Amino acid sequence: MYLVASGGLGPLSPDLSELIIGTISFLIVFAVLWRVLVPRIQQTLTERTDAIEGGLKRADEAQTEAQQTLEQYQAQLADARHEASRLRQDAQEEGARIVAELRTQGEAERQRLVAAAHDQIEADRAQAIQALRTEMGSLAVELASRVVGEALDEDARQRRVVDRFLEELETEQVPESTS
Repeated sequence: MYLVASGGLGPLSPDLSELIIGTISFLIVFAVLWRVLVPRIQQTLTERTDAIEGGLKRADEAQTEAQQTLEQYQAQLADARHEASRLRQDAQEEGARIVAELRTQGEAERQRLVAAAHDQIEADRAQAIQALRTEMGSLAVELASRVVGEALDEDARQRRVVDRFLEELETEQVPESTS
């Protein structure tokens, strides 16, 4: 209070005219800055907000698209696995069918070979019997010629003698083999 009564605040007391001019200058600068600088700052902030929000939107869209692509790839992979499983099953079935078919063919071939071998054995047996009959016939004719003392030159006679001799041998063997 002493300072107010003495007429001043000392060196810190501003002059009233300077205070008014300073306040008016401050208000002018403030108004200019408010009109020029604040809209630019607002525009920059809006642009940054839009850029950030747009970036976030694009990131969300990219993430959604990536998720959809991932789901498509997973679906395609599942389809491919299913198809591979189906092909594997088809191949196994085809392999089993081929094996069964080859077994059937092998069995048929075996039966054919066995039948052919039986036929060949039967033919060889018949041929051997025929060769034995011929050989026995010639031996029988020779023996009969020696026993009778005359030559048996005629073929028809030889055949009759041989056939009769073989029939007698067969009839003698049949009762022995059945008893």
